[in-house]
Amino acid sequence: MEYNKLLARSFSHYEQKMIGCWAFSVFLIITILTYYFALISNPSSLASIPILNTDADLRMVVFRDTSSRIQQLYSDHDHQVIESSELEVKEIIKEVIEVVDRIDGQTKQETVELPPVCNVSDQKFDICDIDGDIRIDGKSSTILYTSSSTNGYFAGNDSWRIQPYPRKTDKGAMKNVNEILVKPFLNNDSYAPTCTRYQSVPAVIFSVGGFASNHFHAYNDVLVPLFLTSRQFNQEVQFLITDSKPSWISKYKLILDALSKYPILDLDKQNDALCYKKVILGLNFHKFLSIDPLKSPKNYSMENFTQFLRSAYSLKRSSPINMTVKGSGHRKKHPRLLIVSRQRTRKFSNVNSIAKMAKSLGYQVVIEEPSYAKDASTFTQMVNSCDVMMGVHGAGLTNIVFLPPGAVFIQVVPFGVKWVSTKYFAEPAPDMKLQYLEYKIAANESSLIQQYPIDHAVFKDPHSIGKQGWNVFKSVYLDKQDVNLDVGRFRPTLLKALDLLRK
Repeated sequence: MEYNKLLARSFSHYEQKMIGCWAFSVFLIITILTYYFALISNPSSLASIPILNTDADLRMVVFRDTSSRIQQLYSDHDHQVIESSELEVKEIIKEVIEVVDRIDGQTKQETVELPPVCNVSDQKFDICDIDGDIRIDGKSSTILYTSSSTNGYFAGNDSWRIQPYPRKTDKGAMKNVNEILVKPFLNNDSYAPTCTRYQSVPAVIFSVGGFASNHFHAYNDVLVPLFLTSRQFNQEVQFLITDSKPSWISKYKLILDALSKYPILDLDKQNDALCYKKVILGLNFHKFLSIDPLKSPKNYSMENFTQFLRSAYSLKRSSPINMTVKGSGHRKKHPRLLIVSRQRTRKFSNVNSIAKMAKSLGYQVVIEEPSYAKDASTFTQMVNSCDVMMGVHGAGLTNIVFLPPGAVFIQVVPFGVKWVSTKYFAEPAPDMKLQYLEYKIAANESSLIQQYPIDHAVFKDPHSIGKQGWNVFKSVYLDKQDVNLDVGRFRPTLLKALDLLRK
């Protein structure tokens, strides 16, 4: 009340009107400016930079037009003009609100929330599937990207550090895997490298560090996941390998060449800025030495993978011997039995006795230790020529991937290794369309009986040994155990294999 009386004594009614209108105009201008700069300071509210520029410019036009129109209204000091101007100001304000709401509505309709380019939710692996302008700096192990969508924005994180090897919770494996930084860049960012080599096909980036030097892990951790990830491109894809080893690439060259017809690049040695429109960093992984068709692109299966291998290595046999048809001259057919031997740990100490018994049952016996010289094609041919394959649990059994579908696979399970033998080979075998048999050795068939009393936890409670950690478990059951097979006890297993081949 006191303020109003003071104002009335100091200014005329006309001047009071002028002050009120100008104050309201200033308030309106400040409000619009505040809204405008808030948008600039928070680009996510506009979703992406291109939209920010467009909508902000529109709002600035609205602000300038509103300001000039209000100033025009109060340029004349006539009382009647002032009175009518108040109504026009209200109409201008209403117009401003409608225009801004219309711009906001258009922005919401045009923008699209894009999923994160990297998925780190799986327990086994991380993978990034990136589309757009992608630039790879191998020396700094960095991938920079922008979205291929001009009206989209990425939800959640937009940068990641990825180790492209599918054993992410295994510290022993991951300590030997390079880490790659994935982050976005803007077109005008000075730190983004200029493209020096541009490729029109997608790239798949993966590591052959970790445990990939082991034959089982080469397939389980790299080759099967690589098939799962890259087969969909029908060879129109380029591989960039980190932690590369020339001997590894040479060993599996036929497989790599069958998946990609482009030169393999050593990512860590690249001096160029490599540019692609699509990059997959990391490999998909479903389960040990197998594929889940329900999760794979084009419903690929492990049967598709073994068929692919037979093509890559030019393997002739896609089925085992037909025991119902007699050979030439009506001679009895003899199925070929491959006994996978080992020279260090978990070896058969009586392999000749096993072979003699098998021959007495009608098998043609081949005894071989896996050899992976160069491309390993010679050994793969031998495996494919056999109808039954047997061996003690170990990496050499990975060669079941070359057996013809319908063949019989016999895994001899050493004492204490039931879980790993089941997960690594027993469960994957049916996915390869193999007929699986298992022979669990008794305590008296294990060399451990010479090292521990029969009532020791090694025999009575293997689980308690496993609780002491992988190194202890491996030392006892994998490194210090050989097998002296009881041929009489094992004989029914080989007879069962013959029955399966006849059926």
